[in-house]
Amino acid sequence: MRAPLGDFDVVHPAPEVLDLLAAPVARAVRGWSGPVPADELIHVDTDPAWADTATFLEHYGPELLDRSANCVVVAGKRGGETTLAACVVPSGARVDVNGVVRRQLGARKASFAPMDTATGETGMEYGGITPIGLPATWPLLVDAVVADLPHVLVGSGRRRGKLIVPGKAFASLPNAVVIEGLGTVA
Repeated sequence: MRAPLGDFDVVHPAPEVLDLLAAPVARAVRGWSGPVPADELIHVDTDPAWADTATFLEHYGPELLDRSANCVVVAGKRGGETTLAACVVPSGARVDVNGVVRRQLGARKASFAPMDTATGETGMEYGGITPIGLPATWPLLVDAVVADLPHVLVGSGRRRGKLIVPGKAFASLPNAVVIEGLGTVA
């Protein structure tokens, strides 16, 4: 099988390699429903040493920058209450935490969640967090640019491996809201 983007040696439909995904991601793929068939979620094997965006692009090719996205966990606070949410933005963009995210969550203050919180609450590894398999109660904010891409490279829940997902699939995930301008070019 050949990946719809990039040049990867080991490529499989995600439902065939559930053991390579973080547990919550595997559960989400196993129970997948929506406008995109589960076998269109593709897993590619990648070296965990290159999981972070900059080193990943150095190794696998800078042309993937425009076809990849990062998923980050944010915390919105208001009146002593904290709301965790996830944001999916193009890899070359920064999440507008203090503007768009804060307003969308109705928070007085918003910031990136600490690494221990992000990994503990998602059940995923830092550097591999993906929107697929996040807690269903969390708001999922998706940049419109990502949702409009034919295929998007994102984490698999682990540092080893990535998923390639049709962009429109992100809009059908639990509590997903597609937002223009969620990510800003740095």
